[in-house]
Amino acid sequence: MVRVRLPHDAKAGPTKPEVRAVTLAKLDPGPDAHAVEVGACTGAVTVGLARRASRVTALERKSERLDTARKNLAANGVPVADIDTATDGGVVTADGETGAATTDPATVRLREAEAPAGLPDDADTLFLGGSRNYEAVLDHAVETGVGTVVMNVSRLEVAGDAVRAFRERDLLDEVCQFQVSHGYELAGATSFDSENPVYCIVGGA
Repeated sequence: MVRVRLPHDAKAGPTKPEVRAVTLAKLDPGPDAHAVEVGACTGAVTVGLARRASRVTALERKSERLDTARKNLAANGVPVADIDTATDGGVVTADGETGAATTDPATVRLREAEAPAGLPDDADTLFLGGSRNYEAVLDHAVETGVGTVVMNVSRLEVAGDAVRAFRERDLLDEVCQFQVSHGYELAGATSFDSENPVYCIVGGA
């Protein structure tokens, strides 16, 4: 996986590299895909999507996080279309034409909006990086026929509710739970600190 630079910080913090790797593998956008992200935050996942898909639309409800995402995208050589504010749905098109290769990422359309407002109607893959309004987002995914939907959750109770929401909409394909540990030196040897487990819910219309 090509390294992602995140020189600009957001209080929520970026999705960890190992979690990004699994997330992007589950989303698996093709070179002609329109990838959509709900909750861009630092832009860490957005960069990965821009290196794989031909079009990317990323929503973020907080203006300061949207600005952080824009700066981090620029630091990774990802072109960004003008940030716009969305108050309703509708088709959103990005300015880029191609971008499957890491040397030619797609132009990302950043939208300041709280989903489901601002969601395009032609998404091929959809990533939910947060749990706000996720049921309405899933309804939109069903209505517009999104091929792949991935949602990452760290809280057990939310994960259970989200799995039920996927299943009720006939979206659920799989649920995986994984945890990453990082080594550190302890008394001349190596011990490990564990990250919080992540539940990855995968499906599609």
